This record gives sequence, structure tokens and C-alpha cells, in this order.
Amino acid sequence: MWGKFQQSELRIEVSADEKKLKDSLLNIEQLEKWFFPLKFQDKHPNKLESGDKFTIKLGLVEVRNEVEIINSNCIRFLLSGGIDGYQEWCWGDGWIQSRLEGVSILPLNFAQTMNLLRLRTFVGAEIGERK
Repeated sequence: MWGKFQQSELRIEVSADEKKLKDSLLNIEQLEKWFFPLKFQDKHPNKLESGDKFTIKLGLVEVRNEVEIINSNCIRFLLSGGIDGYQEWCWGDGWIQSRLEGVSILPLNFAQTMNLLRLRTFVGAEIGERK
């Protein structure tokens, strides 16, 4: 694997409850709306489950993901290909946290920050639409 070891852990406040955050991370239809550049090419059930696999393409770079663990407030993906490592998402009422570690030539901290901000915007817009 080319690249350098990188690690980042970010936690932000969001205007959403634990259930909304969980749905935004585990419901495939919602996940595709905010997680860039995620597009599932294979048929998957509506929600991610342990053992599910999918690929994210970043230009010519492919990042393979496998859902390692899902529990009531956390999901962990094993990453391979363009990133060799893992990403973990944890959430609660009003907060979301992402931890990313891996070897890659990609700027992992930047991508992680952008996805957290996209998630916060997505859940904020979803809540605003219901009011």
C-alpha cells in the first residue's frame, strides 16, 4: 500500500436525535444522499448489516468497505484498497463522532471533515422539512 499512516478523530454537535443519526448512517437510501461519493452498485437490503460489502470510487481510486460491527450507537467499517484501515462512526442525541485510521495517499482528514459537515447539513435539512 502506498501512502502514509493517518489518523483522525472528529466529534461535532448536530441538531438531531440518536434515532435520526442512526437512520442516516445505516439506511442505505439516506446514506447515499449525504455520503459523498457513495453509490451502491450491488443490490443491498434497506439497512446496512454486519458483513455487508461495498466499494466507493474516488476517481481512479477504489476503497472497499466491509461492515465489521454494528451496535445501538456505533458502526465500524474495515477499509481496503485506496485506504487500508478502518472508519468508525458513533452517535448520540445531538452529537456524531468519526474515527478514521489508515494508510493512504488520500487526504483522509479533509474527506472525513467534509463528510461530517455533509451529514450535519443533511440531518438539519431533514428536521427542517418536518417542521
